[in-house]
Amino acid sequence: MEPAVLGGKLASSLVAPLVKKLFVTGGPGAGLVDRPVRLDRLVSFRGERRTLGEREVRLLAGKLVGAALDSPGEPPFPPDETDAVADALTARLLALGDLDMDDVQAVRLGHAELAARLRRQTARSEDGLSTDARYFLDSATEWACLHILEFFTRRSTFVARTLVEQTRGQAELIAKVDELISRVPGPDARDTAFERRYLPYVADRHNRLTIYGIDLRDSPDRWPLEVAYLSLEATAEEERTSALPGEYADPERTVRLAAEDALRTRDRVLVRGDAGSGKTTLVQWLAVTAARDGDRVPYVLPLRTLTRAGALPSPAAFLTAAGCPLTPPEGWAERVLSAGRGLVLVDGLDELPAAERHRTRDWLLALIRAFPGNRWLLTSRPTAVRPDWLAAEGFRELALTPMRQDDVATFVRRWHAAAEAPGFEARLLDSLRTKRDLARLATNPLMCGLICALHRDRRGYLPTGRKELYDAALAMLLARRDRERGMDAVELSQEAQLELLQRLAYALVLSGRTEMAVETAEGIVERALPSVASAAGQGDAATVLRALVLRSGLLRQPGEGSLDFVHRTFQDYLGARYAVEEGHLDVLAGHAGHTQWEDVIRMAVAHARPGERAVLLRRLLAQDTPRLTLLALACLEHATALDPTVRAEVEARAGALVPPGSKEAARALGEAGPLVLELLPGPEGLTDAEAHGVTVTASLLAGQEPSGALAVLRRFREHRSLDVRRQLAGTWGRFDTAEYAAEVLDHLHRPDLLVACETEEQRAALAAMRPWHGLSLRGGHAVADVLAAVPSPAAVTLIDIRDNPTLDDLGGLLPFSSLGGLWVQGCDAARGLDKLAGLPLVDLACGRISDLTGLGALGSLRRVSLDQELPGDCLTDVLPTAAELEFLFLGRHTTDRTGLRGLEHWARLSELSIGPLTSPLTAADWRSVTALPRLTRLHVNRAIVTRFPQSVEAMPELPGVTSLRVTALHGAEDLAALASRLPGLRQVTLQTHPGKRFAGDRHAPLFGDAEVTVDER
Repeated sequence: MEPAVLGGKLASSLVAPLVKKLFVTGGPGAGLVDRPVRLDRLVSFRGERRTLGEREVRLLAGKLVGAALDSPGEPPFPPDETDAVADALTARLLALGDLDMDDVQAVRLGHAELAARLRRQTARSEDGLSTDARYFLDSATEWACLHILEFFTRRSTFVARTLVEQTRGQAELIAKVDELISRVPGPDARDTAFERRYLPYVADRHNRLTIYGIDLRDSPDRWPLEVAYLSLEATAEEERTSALPGEYADPERTVRLAAEDALRTRDRVLVRGDAGSGKTTLVQWLAVTAARDGDRVPYVLPLRTLTRAGALPSPAAFLTAAGCPLTPPEGWAERVLSAGRGLVLVDGLDELPAAERHRTRDWLLALIRAFPGNRWLLTSRPTAVRPDWLAAEGFRELALTPMRQDDVATFVRRWHAAAEAPGFEARLLDSLRTKRDLARLATNPLMCGLICALHRDRRGYLPTGRKELYDAALAMLLARRDRERGMDAVELSQEAQLELLQRLAYALVLSGRTEMAVETAEGIVERALPSVASAAGQGDAATVLRALVLRSGLLRQPGEGSLDFVHRTFQDYLGARYAVEEGHLDVLAGHAGHTQWEDVIRMAVAHARPGERAVLLRRLLAQDTPRLTLLALACLEHATALDPTVRAEVEARAGALVPPGSKEAARALGEAGPLVLELLPGPEGLTDAEAHGVTVTASLLAGQEPSGALAVLRRFREHRSLDVRRQLAGTWGRFDTAEYAAEVLDHLHRPDLLVACETEEQRAALAAMRPWHGLSLRGGHAVADVLAAVPSPAAVTLIDIRDNPTLDDLGGLLPFSSLGGLWVQGCDAARGLDKLAGLPLVDLACGRISDLTGLGALGSLRRVSLDQELPGDCLTDVLPTAAELEFLFLGRHTTDRTGLRGLEHWARLSELSIGPLTSPLTAADWRSVTALPRLTRLHVNRAIVTRFPQSVEAMPELPGVTSLRVTALHGAEDLAALASRLPGLRQVTLQTHPGKRFAGDRHAPLFGDAEVTVDER
């Protein structure tokens, strides 16, 4: 019989008083004077203070046994064993006085072990008992021990003595730990000591930036990063899974931010950028700032170096693989990553062969899953991997944008300050403003540096084309560098250096890598020496190669035993030169499908003779793919002389891709370069989708050819399509503020359109335009400044305010007396919603603001969108109960505390939108939904079937819902259960996750006769 079952026969009201009699009642205090306080000092039947004898204990045991026999139900043992059982129980109770422990130790021991010790002390007392009697005896002993320990814990001295015991034990433990620490430094101490050396090392190692061209006499070739670093801009296409109603996502300007801010809001980022756009410099900047701030431990991992050893490194090998000479304590890297303190910067995905990129992704994802909570950044050229390559793993994709005119001017000033050549600065800035061809080349830090260096070196003369620019740069670096520095060593002519360098470059291009072993390079030089007469007599291959590394300025040794070019652009340029000289047109055309070869093929067209250009371009067209057709079109820019028939064929084939019919086609078209602008048509005869595609392409090319892009966009300023107008309004930041406002924005059809103001200049430009009814204010605009810039505040009917840390009192918006819509998101200090009760608000959206408590005062609302946790326990605690809501959006964390409880209060609600759930919905939540008589439209996020499928299981049938939208779908989700709950559907919209593509055929049969459409984002 278990003690709990026995408890039904031995009630606590009987056992507790009997057990209490067994022990002496102690006085207050901790009972430390007579120490230790053993059980034999506590029982009432031992020592001088005894109040019970064995006879009295026998009577107590007899009462316990008799009570068990007299209780209803089957007797626990045969009645003729009553006396024997009572005797045995008496012996066990008396054994309490023989135990060598105190009450604290007994409680720590537990009732079961205490009973076992009593049983062992009196093993002979149960001889002759039946099995049932013994079982009862053991159970009764355990039950009594439960009450004994309960009695001990209620004594006044027990609590005090327990605290004293704990204090003494802790003091002893602390003393022992202190002694251990003094003898053996703990991992934390060793880690801290190592990081005091490692972080300054990282900051110093990466705090140097090569500014191309500043390497002549009396000029260092590396400059402090904080002096030379130029903050570049990146754009991101954000996932709008919880987009507030009315918010539109313009993919070309959704988010614009300084590239170094990439990791401030997301822990995983993939940065794409063209050659020379500053990806590696961004990695250096992030490493240096993290090392100096001390909040993260940076690891800079250049993939070209890591893959040289074959297997990609584990955290323990990060420093060794990256060439760091410091030796960390064993397990240090894992402890850093396990604590979520790491910043892992993986540079150069595009520098790996395509076959190795999947292996690299598996390595990276294994690290991320093993060590969550760290920050991860990966860099790549734009086309190295598909757009959604890491989207499923939560990576935010950023694209480094071409430098704007202001960025170029800043770079030029810093370059000339670093080179101590102020006399050339103003002349170059004038040239960049007046010469379109030159300005088109100055789109990234690499090209800007070359232009600055050549401009100074040639006393103001500059080539106009990309090939001519590279030729001049190579001439400067190869022919003049040693002479300017006055070096005496191996004599290699410019042509000899070029011959050897281009062979090394071509070998790297063929291997799909950007780094090779020194032994491999020596073998290439050795095979070339017999045919390079001027180099053959200068020494063996190792000597000549060493001279190339030291003198050319184009080769470097990033690690022991390895070699690479200072920039990938020079490798591609020289590799293309060698391929053309050797007549390897078939090799070039055969690799055209590989994204790593795009720049090689463009430069090959530049190096080739007219006949060779025609052959290569025709072979690109023969493969009949949109990408290679556009690559051929991009090559025309470098084809100075070309058969007119071939040029016309390329333009005609590319013209078939114009106008682009989708955003994806528009992006692909934009990659062909500024010459596409000449092919883009006006709005006449175009569908709305084609017109939108044309404006997207022109917007993308604004950084390279602002005047040409503006000319294209100006043609669409009277267009009535909302998507086109949104694109035109959204690309304002790519152009001169005042010019674009006058030429495009002020002509746009205003209904349903917001003009976005991100800068002070844009805000000021509002005053010069016709009144806008919709304003989108991003960043720290003061309300007073906005009012001063808006000619007629009463004309404004919709305001969208985002990411404004200075906005605190929403009452400042009252002068916008006609305001019917207000969207506030990312304004952490914003409060005072109740002050807006005097405005005619019908549409309110709030996300990440300070206080929602005033929301209940806005009784005029018809549409409400919320994207943060609600303060109440029920929706009626927060939402305005007097409002006749027709639409409600509930985003992340909104339902965590309230669920959907109280939703039935708004009987006029016809449309309910539920964002990505962060907690499941219950049957009670769905009952509130079923109580809505007018509900016909339901929007849900994919999380309802992927993350919280129990929400769908709890969902009842909703026959009144006729329209369903499911957002952020990847395509493989199982929507069967959701479809079965909505038998009345007539229209279903499946909205894709950004970058995902799938056909609706797989899901359509689930929804019966409903019309199913796929909305691609």
